[in-house]
Amino acid sequence: MIEFRNVTKQYVKNNTTTTALHPINLTISKGDIFGVIGYSGAGKSTLIRLVNALETPTSGDVIIDGHALNDYSPKQLRDAKKRIGMIFQHFNLLESKTVAENIAIPLRLGHKQFSNQEIDAKVTELLEFVEIPDKKNAYPRELSGGQKQRVGIARALVNNPHILLCDEATSALDPQTTLAILDLLKKINREQGITIMMVTHQMEVVEYLCNRIAVMEKGHIVETGPTLEIFQNPQASITRKFINTVIEEEIPLRVLANLEDNLPNHIYRFEFLGNSAHTPVINELMLQGKVTVNILFANMIEIDGSVIGGMFVQLKGNNDDIEEGIRFLEERGVRVTLSRLNAETIHHHQNQDHDQQPNQPGETIA
Repeated sequence: MIEFRNVTKQYVKNNTTTTALHPINLTISKGDIFGVIGYSGAGKSTLIRLVNALETPTSGDVIIDGHALNDYSPKQLRDAKKRIGMIFQHFNLLESKTVAENIAIPLRLGHKQFSNQEIDAKVTELLEFVEIPDKKNAYPRELSGGQKQRVGIARALVNNPHILLCDEATSALDPQTTLAILDLLKKINREQGITIMMVTHQMEVVEYLCNRIAVMEKGHIVETGPTLEIFQNPQASITRKFINTVIEEEIPLRVLANLEDNLPNHIYRFEFLGNSAHTPVINELMLQGKVTVNILFANMIEIDGSVIGGMFVQLKGNNDDIEEGIRFLEERGVRVTLSRLNAETIHHHQNQDHDQQPNQPGETIA
């Protein structure tokens, strides 16, 4: 469906060459919801803009449905771009036009002529689909951020595209509205079979939405694969940083600081994968009565129908019983690792807390 084959992108300004994309090789299959994640400056927006020819590669080929974009004539390229919709972070709506007029813009500017009745029917259909049928005659200034993005999505769908590009499409929205927009994108993919490529810096977005992801850093793709596999076994350090924003890789210091003995001895991270996330393995261990389990911190997420999660626990008992308990858990699919933090880390954190006490009553420290 979408293939980047040895694609590079360079910009030249004031006789200085900047490389935005180093050789990129990436394939996005038909029907994927594919996420490209990276920090600002990673090259992800440049990458997505190559797909609809808003940017052209310095070298290499961007191939859509088996055809390289740079082999097209201007007319063929215009036709190809009609099959690719795009939504933006800041909506890009014309304030002087109504919702209906904004959605109709691609139809009115295209080479094919549509009657007013055809345009009105299409706009009405899309407004129903994006669930704002009552906003047809409203102006953008009268809409919330989520409603504006729904208009942007309807406009992107008006030419019946095969591909939908999302450039930080939820970055300007609050969490609840973000979730609603992601559900709408899932609906588009499921009901219309549209392949979606999304770039974002929000790991929770790809966790919730995408079946495959690529992680970018400084113009390189450092890791790619199914979302669940990446979350379960990240290889690159930047990937682990992103994952740590939704699943804690290390126990929060504030939790350790509140332990009665202030010693992190026998503090472990339990990682639950697949069936182990649905079975009461911790309860089974506790019922054996050999080891005391002190649950310190935990969180779980669902990716592509599978639950994964992490839990930090303090195990108390003699060493042999603790080792036996760990073997018991590992045999049942729990990945067990020893926490890296030590007593010196706790002591340092406590000193920091003491030095940063609030100056005014009621003030808190983030």
